[in-house]
Amino acid sequence: MLFLFFYELHLIFKPFHMANFKSVYPYTQETIAEYAAHTKEQIEDLLAKGHSTYRQLGQIPLQQRCDWMLKAASLLKEQVTEHATIITREMGKTLKEAKAEVLKCAASAEYYAQNIAAMLQPKPLNSDASKSYVLYQPKGIILAIMPWNFPYWQVFRFALPNLLAGNTGLLKHASNVSGCALAIEKLFLQAGFPEGAFQAVLVNSKDIEPIIADDRIQGVTLTGSTPAGMSVAQLAGKYIKKSVLELGGSDPFVVLKDADLEAAAAVAVKARMQNAGQSCIAAKRWIVESAVAEEFTHQVTAILQKMQQGDPFAESTDMGPMARPDLAEGLAKQLQQTIQQGGKLLTGGQYEGCNFTPTLLTNVQAHMTAFEEETFGPLATIITAKDEQQAISLANHPTFGLGAALWSKDLEKAARLATQIESGNVYINDMVHSDARLPFGGIKQSGYGRELAAEGTHEFLNIKTIYIK
Repeated sequence: MLFLFFYELHLIFKPFHMANFKSVYPYTQETIAEYAAHTKEQIEDLLAKGHSTYRQLGQIPLQQRCDWMLKAASLLKEQVTEHATIITREMGKTLKEAKAEVLKCAASAEYYAQNIAAMLQPKPLNSDASKSYVLYQPKGIILAIMPWNFPYWQVFRFALPNLLAGNTGLLKHASNVSGCALAIEKLFLQAGFPEGAFQAVLVNSKDIEPIIADDRIQGVTLTGSTPAGMSVAQLAGKYIKKSVLELGGSDPFVVLKDADLEAAAAVAVKARMQNAGQSCIAAKRWIVESAVAEEFTHQVTAILQKMQQGDPFAESTDMGPMARPDLAEGLAKQLQQTIQQGGKLLTGGQYEGCNFTPTLLTNVQAHMTAFEEETFGPLATIITAKDEQQAISLANHPTFGLGAALWSKDLEKAARLATQIESGNVYINDMVHSDARLPFGGIKQSGYGRELAAEGTHEFLNIKTIYIK
């Protein structure tokens, strides 16, 4: 079954000429597939199909689009192992994590199919007109530039509301997960969506400007690093295209002295180490009140030292490899810089190839590399705060503002302090995570705009005012 699934993908998406994108299995560095970049003629064909299908999609009843989406959810659940295997082979997360990612996409597809009608319902407004209201209408092709770290979920949280609302999608995925991109395209076709509704385009980042400039592209959404966001925002502004950016983060995980330390320690490790720490909303800075810092450090160290890092297909593995050797080298450099600046290595710190052990630094101060920069890998840091106000001050990183977690048994106090944290999301007594029912996005250099929920659904729609005198 699994062999046939990959073989079908190879037949359908056979390269037209010599490949220039490689998929490499991070755990062994084995090249598992090669893909050819699309030519200018092929890109034009994709744009033409996407635009033509957009013209048709709006004429198809919403219920039909919802039925297709429910079929997509069903296929994801039926084929969960096949899709998860592609993820693990291309970017290295454990098969357990990859299966959870695929099932999250399925659950979110069901949620949108059940709730999109309410999100698209015309909104009446009071004015001096006899009747005035807002319509939410599709605009055309939306270009999505997506990263490798959650190669299905990042794509689906863009695609689900837009396809249901009547837009079409063009996906420029990270080159190392081209197999994921093509598998997702195939899935939507299998579910019944017409050809051109969702398409993958295989191009280098340097070739993306002509696509953004094309009049048929009506919006650009990017999830990625802050430098990548700056580049795309510049191009989107140049060609007057609506954009949404979900960028880097250095999320604080604030533990106050009245927190449930056992629960906070367990969640802190999960929030930092899942996906080998390669998440924009990972808990990258553990900010702990000094009264409980020693006990919290003891508890998280014990958990980290029990973690098994290695073969992502092994059931006993807690954490797989990082996605690429250069990413592991970059993280090791940030680790060494922070140690030279006065940080203390408590556990971990070893790496070979993409395999990086879970690592903990203490005595981290605000001026150090691991505090100031985003660390995209299994490196946790403990920063001690003398009281809750200093903890909030440390949490408010001058550059990033994506998410934050705050731990306290006093929920009223926690809710009050949450209003003082400068971020797009604050989770009290839980880890930061994205949820189709809740709007998601950041502020400052963590981006702008929102994904998910009604707010994210409306980002790439024409919010049209109707005024009747």
